[in-house]
Amino acid sequence: MKHRYKTLLELFNHSTSKFASKDASESFNGVLKYTYREFGERCRRISGILSDFGINSYDKVAILSDNIPNWAVAFFSCTAFGRIAVPMLPELTVNEIDNILIHSESKAAFVSERLLPKISAAVRKRLRIILSTDDFRILHSQEDSFTCDGVTNPPLEDNTAAIIYTSGTTGAAKGVMLSHRNFCANIHEAWRTWKAHSKDVFLSVLPIAHTYELSIGMLYPFACGAKVWYLNGVPTPSVLAKAFAKIRPTVMLSVPLIIEKIYKHSVVKAISGSKFLTRLQDVAPGILCRIVGAKLEKFFGGRMKFFGIGGAKLDTEVERFLYKAHFPYAIGYGVTEGAPLICSAAPGRTRVGSIGRNAWNVQVRLENVNPETGEGEIVAKGDNIMRGYYKDIERTEAVLSSDGWFHTGDVATLDKKGRFYIKGRLGNMILGSSGENIYPEEIENVINSISGISESLVIEKDGHLMAMVRYDENVLNWDFSQSDRFIEELEAKKDFILQFVNSRVRKSSQLKEVTIQREPFFKTATMKIKRYLYKSR
Repeated sequence: MKHRYKTLLELFNHSTSKFASKDASESFNGVLKYTYREFGERCRRISGILSDFGINSYDKVAILSDNIPNWAVAFFSCTAFGRIAVPMLPELTVNEIDNILIHSESKAAFVSERLLPKISAAVRKRLRIILSTDDFRILHSQEDSFTCDGVTNPPLEDNTAAIIYTSGTTGAAKGVMLSHRNFCANIHEAWRTWKAHSKDVFLSVLPIAHTYELSIGMLYPFACGAKVWYLNGVPTPSVLAKAFAKIRPTVMLSVPLIIEKIYKHSVVKAISGSKFLTRLQDVAPGILCRIVGAKLEKFFGGRMKFFGIGGAKLDTEVERFLYKAHFPYAIGYGVTEGAPLICSAAPGRTRVGSIGRNAWNVQVRLENVNPETGEGEIVAKGDNIMRGYYKDIERTEAVLSSDGWFHTGDVATLDKKGRFYIKGRLGNMILGSSGENIYPEEIENVINSISGISESLVIEKDGHLMAMVRYDENVLNWDFSQSDRFIEELEAKKDFILQFVNSRVRKSSQLKEVTIQREPFFKTATMKIKRYLYKSR
């Protein structure tokens, strides 16, 4: 990437000019499609509509939309013209959306029509204009808001480009202010990690409102002149299979849950259902991984060059298979406050269990290191680190030092070759009876390796460790939950989990209690369990 972008306006002008005739994006259902030239023209036209309704540079404009090409149009219609985008996740509640719109002081909004009811009538009236991301029709406008006096100015590097609200797994939402410099730094970090080109084809399945997909899955391919296909639906295995067959992507970003489900339901079943593969697993596991890995690559369309995995820790068993199979997976670590990339490992440079080395031009170190365990908190500094939390100086100062180091709250170790290994969250850490640090994530990895288990959560209860476990849909028939046989089966599974886990973890990390639940856990956009909702239980 020869061009070093400083603002999203520079990126916008450069790409819509250099790649004008190339396809920029398309929805999987075929409804929307843009070349880079058409994309630029549409953004300028929509920016003009915002100006007509008095939406100036530095004004906030919310985006509440499904994953479609028009999401990107809405974003650039704001940021390239000096406005501030406020992306919101579609699964947020009415109350959460109202709070964000009020706290951010948004004056306008882009909304998918199916999501419009998620904005209450009272808050809707506060907005000067609401535009549909389906076709950019005006869904609502204030009577006196058509003033034609909106003024826009070219944004500067340190101007805020977006405010992204995140509660993560710890509760109260914070508005992360990300500048043009932050986003452009991530584009160059991504390029130094793995070089995409204009012939690459991206498949977007994660919410663009999350910085992971926004920066690496939308802005990065835009800078490279690549094409992005938007799935515009839930990434179920059957839908993904059709998308892979049609699109044959070369690049895709994923969270661990997606690849772990594919591994459990495709790879494991394929091996157990074949006598030849089962035998091969015992006598030549390396050859087995290559054979099954080749089938897996074919399932993804046969052209995959970069399969990015981030947002949460990948199951060790699954990663070990991907590594031995030579599947082109990459590992990334980041936080919303880092826009998001902090550490990365490109295909061929991964190590099982590691989140990789520090990303290009980002300083990363461990602070308050325990001399016995080598564990310390990850702190980072670079052009990617946020400006701060919107209207929240106290929480900003709690995580951002005066000299620019951001405290992630993640605990890790560091090997001699500069690779980091995540242990868990400081906020999740449980202090054992003898003063030991217990990271529930490590115990959960052991639980999740048990066949048939979908997900788990380890919490502290009355001074001991308890695991909350959920099985795959087809394992337990809850219709018979009141029968003696079902109850006996449930108790047997609890006993097995206790024995399995306690024989594999150190004494301080052993479980005393297991509960099995029917309903899925509440999760964040990157499919991490919202721990704070369960700690009080």
